[in-house]
Amino acid sequence: MQNKKTILVTGGAGFIGSNFVYHYLTNHPNDKIINLDLLTYAGNLSTLEGLEGYGNHKFVHGDIRDAKLVDQIVAEVDMVVHFAAETHVDRSIMEPAIFLETNIIGTQVLLDAALRHKIKRFHHISTDEVFGALPLNSTEKFNENTPYDPHSPYSASKAASDHLVRAYGDTYGLPYTLSNCSNNYGEFHFPEKMIPLAITNLIDDQKVPVYGDGLYVRDWLYVQDHAKGIELILENGEVGQTYLFGGLYKDVNNLELVKMILKIMDKDESYIEHVTDRPGHDRRYSVDFSQTSMKLGWQPSVSLEEGLHKTITWYQENQAWWRPLKEKNQAYFKKQYQERK
Repeated sequence: MQNKKTILVTGGAGFIGSNFVYHYLTNHPNDKIINLDLLTYAGNLSTLEGLEGYGNHKFVHGDIRDAKLVDQIVAEVDMVVHFAAETHVDRSIMEPAIFLETNIIGTQVLLDAALRHKIKRFHHISTDEVFGALPLNSTEKFNENTPYDPHSPYSASKAASDHLVRAYGDTYGLPYTLSNCSNNYGEFHFPEKMIPLAITNLIDDQKVPVYGDGLYVRDWLYVQDHAKGIELILENGEVGQTYLFGGLYKDVNNLELVKMILKIMDKDESYIEHVTDRPGHDRRYSVDFSQTSMKLGWQPSVSLEEGLHKTITWYQENQAWWRPLKEKNQAYFKKQYQERK
């Protein structure tokens, strides 16, 4: 990559976006990032405190649906890396409208600005959930050619945004790349999601809620491995191509995952509390990232157990970051878990 690029990162105060910003600026000190984030419940300025000494990071508080603001910013940049999205399946079941507004309309606003200003690359971050679900106890995995079959308002909105990006490439010649990732985990993960919820509950000697029978399988990707993968796409990715990122070589179900966390944190299985399942819960996700490995030389750098150790240590040492977030969102936790017992 040439020096002195300016990149717009949308959603850069959120979980994956912030980890990418830290990773990228550490490895590309000559480049500049403009970080646009609306600071919804999942965006947090305290996440970016470690960037205060970076002269090449500029934070802008704003909405990707604000066409005037987006146009002004995109006029200054060479690339867009688009993380900004409503992402929590449970919240999409409660309030689907905001998912359509942000994930579809917001993406369209960004795409229009990218075309107007002839940016060099539009990289769109998506999810493996657009592919639907796989059968339990099968060897099947999602790959770049898996048909879309979303099952939740969240995954349907992300599928729509993926189609929009590709349509702008085909219709208008937009130079895009796209990546679908599996479930991320690691530092700065909002504490309503499964892994940080389990860890923070156990730090407070509280039980861990597990949906239904707990046999749901997810592919867990350490967030810093994901950040490295996106960097590789910007450096060496082929325009118009899709790349898949996953973290596991074998299936791990939610119950097994919680038991791993319990073991690391020296807690017994009495801390597991099964709660009523959520509607439309996909049984299994698994990602074949072999093409990404072949094309970009990327692969996960840590095992799930290593990543969990790193993540647990981070939450133990950074309680000042997550405690205010849990306190602020108590109404959600009560509705989502306590009322499901």
